Amino acid sequence: MARLDVVETFHGLSFPGHLHTEDSLQQALKFSFKDSDILIVSYPKSGTTWMQEIVTLISNKGEPQMSQTLPNWARAPWLEQHYFAALLEASPCVKNRVITTHLPHHLLGPTLKDSKAKVIYVSRNPKDVVVSFYHFHNMANFLPEAGSFPEFLNRFLDGTLHYGPWFDHIKGWSSQTKNNVLHITYEEMSMDIKGAIERLSAHLQSPLLEDELNNCVKHCSFGSMKDNKMANYTLVTEEIMDHNKGSFMRKGRIGDWKNMFTTELNTYFESVFESKMEDCPLEFVWDEPQSDETNPTDVASCDKQ
Repeated sequence: MARLDVVETFHGLSFPGHLHTEDSLQQALKFSFKDSDILIVSYPKSGTTWMQEIVTLISNKGEPQMSQTLPNWARAPWLEQHYFAALLEASPCVKNRVITTHLPHHLLGPTLKDSKAKVIYVSRNPKDVVVSFYHFHNMANFLPEAGSFPEFLNRFLDGTLHYGPWFDHIKGWSSQTKNNVLHITYEEMSMDIKGAIERLSAHLQSPLLEDELNNCVKHCSFGSMKDNKMANYTLVTEEIMDHNKGSFMRKGRIGDWKNMFTTELNTYFESVFESKMEDCPLEFVWDEPQSDETNPTDVASCDKQ
């Protein structure tokens, strides 16, 4: 199933036809979640692969065998992608199924309404999201041409990229306050991975011993994942993902947006951000902290950025 140039339109949002079909998207909204399921939710390029790795390691008490022998799309498959049903059928005996999705809450929320499945929502500051998504478009042959970065940024802010508006995605999911939903940020994982894993293991009710926790930290480091072909997407053929045009795992740093944003683009971004995220209670970290304490100027709430 190549369909590299096909765009699947669903509920007004566009999805890459290489990975999604009308049927697979419809089936995602009808999926019957078990209370034992673990659902990783994110907008693309927000730390999805990292979270898949962390959850795999927590579930296996820090033992890396599964994360080093099974591709991440097989151990934490995407709910809305065409191969999901086949992968689930091939692993019927897994006690705690790990499922991934990029679907917005207004589509998937009704499906989850009465479920006790443990949901993990991963977010990232949108400036780094758009830069990472731009570079991914340049290497992923199943995504549209990225064009220039200013053009791509406009489409991101307009909400016309594949998977829909980032603003709606984060506001929809982060507004969920049920006990089974945990909101965690890419920046939190980057600045305190050990603390992030402890939060996640508590949420998943999977306590770790100290050596198990340390093993999780070791094997989910950026360097470890970048060298792991089960996580770095080098198993994907050149036809689908051109590895000569870039690496799926590029830098893994907070604040890389500064290498792409001009002063003018940043001013434009912030004006749109302030308008669309008015009254949002979330805070975002926009740059690496310069010391042990985060510089207050690098942390902005939605109504102050």
